[in-house]
Amino acid sequence: MIKYLLDNHYKTTMYKKGEVIYHAHTMPRSVYFIKSGRVRMVTVNDEGKEFIQGLFKTGEYFGEPALLLNKKYLADTIATQDTEIIAVNRTQFLQLLEEHREFSMDLIRTMSSRLFYKSMMLEELANEQADHRISTLLNYLLGDLQPGEELKLTRQQLADMSGLRVETVIRAIKKLSDQQQFKLIKGKLFKK
Repeated sequence: MIKYLLDNHYKTTMYKKGEVIYHAHTMPRSVYFIKSGRVRMVTVNDEGKEFIQGLFKTGEYFGEPALLLNKKYLADTIATQDTEIIAVNRTQFLQLLEEHREFSMDLIRTMSSRLFYKSMMLEELANEQADHRISTLLNYLLGDLQPGEELKLTRQQLADMSGLRVETVIRAIKKLSDQQQFKLIKGKLFKK
């Protein structure tokens, strides 16, 4: 879809690392397609701790649930590196869905995958065992990787995704590395 948007002269906007793309509790204006870069979607508790709701990379898009429902965003989105984005407004987005059946099906698959992930993480957050929580999260994240491919997430990001402290994540990863579908090499995770 990115190529289609560029071929049809949709405008791109650059966001510097750390720059907010949209804030929680604001009304949606667009769906955001990532031409290049990475974005994290986070909620922040009263103590300032982030919980990562999603991570998005080149070729992916975000912001569509709030736009489709015309409800306020529930999380902030922040560029995790310099990122180029194509913002597609509501009218344009609905037109894309009507005119491009394959994109409509992709949207259904994408939203279903995100719903599955959120349901899985909600169940894991209810589980008090840190090792189990990390194991489930890593198995899910590694599922899309090829053998030998590195999981490019920091321990802090894994902590923010699991609701655990970084120290707990590090201990759990070390403990699980021999019995799971990943290898731990010089502190980096690789799919077996």
